[in-house]
Amino acid sequence: MEEGQDNLVELSVSEISASVKRHIEGAFGRVRVRGELGRVARPASGHLYFDMKDDKSVLAAVIWKGAKAAMAVEPETGLEVVCTGRLTTFAGQSRYQLVVEHIEPAGAGALMALLDARRRKLAEAGLFDDDRKRALPALPEIIGVVTSPSGAVIRDILHRLADRFPRHVLVWPVRVQGESCAREVADALAGFNKLGAGDVPRPDVLIVARGGGSLEDLWPFNEEIVVQAVAASEIPVISAVGHETDTTLIDLAADVRAPTPTAAAEMAVPVRAELRAALDGHAARMGRAQSRLTAEASGKLAGLARGLKRPEDVLALPFQRFDATARRLGQGLSRNVAVHRAALTRIAARVSPLALQGKMRLARQSLDTLARRVRGQAENAHARRAAKLAAGATRLRLLSHESVLQRGFALALLPDGTPLRHAAQAADGTLLDIRLAAEERLAARVEKPTEGRRRRKPATGRGNQGTLL
Repeated sequence: MEEGQDNLVELSVSEISASVKRHIEGAFGRVRVRGELGRVARPASGHLYFDMKDDKSVLAAVIWKGAKAAMAVEPETGLEVVCTGRLTTFAGQSRYQLVVEHIEPAGAGALMALLDARRRKLAEAGLFDDDRKRALPALPEIIGVVTSPSGAVIRDILHRLADRFPRHVLVWPVRVQGESCAREVADALAGFNKLGAGDVPRPDVLIVARGGGSLEDLWPFNEEIVVQAVAASEIPVISAVGHETDTTLIDLAADVRAPTPTAAAEMAVPVRAELRAALDGHAARMGRAQSRLTAEASGKLAGLARGLKRPEDVLALPFQRFDATARRLGQGLSRNVAVHRAALTRIAARVSPLALQGKMRLARQSLDTLARRVRGQAENAHARRAAKLAAGATRLRLLSHESVLQRGFALALLPDGTPLRHAAQAADGTLLDIRLAAEERLAARVEKPTEGRRRRKPATGRGNQGTLL
């Protein structure tokens, strides 16, 4: 027994895990599994993890992030589904799992249960409330249609619009069934709402249309992403999905539900002939009403005119008052001129050339007196300023270096014009400018004393810092 155990091949944990993985993936490369969903987890990574179970067993399953967007059914706890995929192992936890590539409800009963649960969820969120629904425009200029460009639905809509009231139509082509249908319809609704900033105009109303079909065919229009897009649309939406007996969640979220695509076109625009007839009727009624109002106003005006006085009677008394006032005004102006002429004569008699000449002589005498006073004050001020200036000039002369030079001193300047104050300012060989009195000048070169020369100092007691040559 021990000898048989010694002949077994020794495997590492990774080797045996890889062997199990190859065996399971080779035997179950493609399987379809039916079961009830439980423990649905949606981590931040974007992947989807859930369990498939029946009354006896549980199978772990995963939908990778890249494949989740193409799923026609959103996994929810309690939903019975059929999953297609492949079995593999997860060595990190020593377990096997189903990698799901396609998921579909197990039957119509499951779909109806899912539809009912989703209807309750969205109704609680307020997406089906009547107070958020908007009225359709009376006569839209542009109509946006979200449907398949190759089906009979778009032809029916265009034909019906041409019969009733031709309008400009923008078609956003989408698939109307299949796994990508819900995403394309939601993107189309969002795209129509973003128009208007560029060359393409923004529609005034949107129609989401599709022909009839089975519950599975119409299922994309029950997806939450489509209902959310309809509820978020700023443009009014008409839902025309399926036949009159078909009801989808998009019908509950739309502003108006049409039983058929043709009925949606009828709701979008009025009948032009009926509208023209109504306008003609309103115009005729308005004309008759205007004529009646004009006749009534004319009769009332005539009655009021009969009660008024004649214009000549009304203006007779004012005319008489005006004439009397005009006569008095002329007489008053004549008297006023006579009074002012007499006053002017009296004033002229009091004014004579001799009186004016006397006043001029007095004014000239006053002016001469003021001129003499001003000249005297100016001369005194000038004398004071001249004396002050002479005293300042004397002080300046005494403080100037020229007065010092006059007493026998000299001013030594460095080459840059700076006065030489200390021997340390001049290096050996520096050329000095010696200025004497009376603007006389000498040139001298500095020569630093040697040790021998330093012993021949003058007996003055003050050391020489240099010798002038």
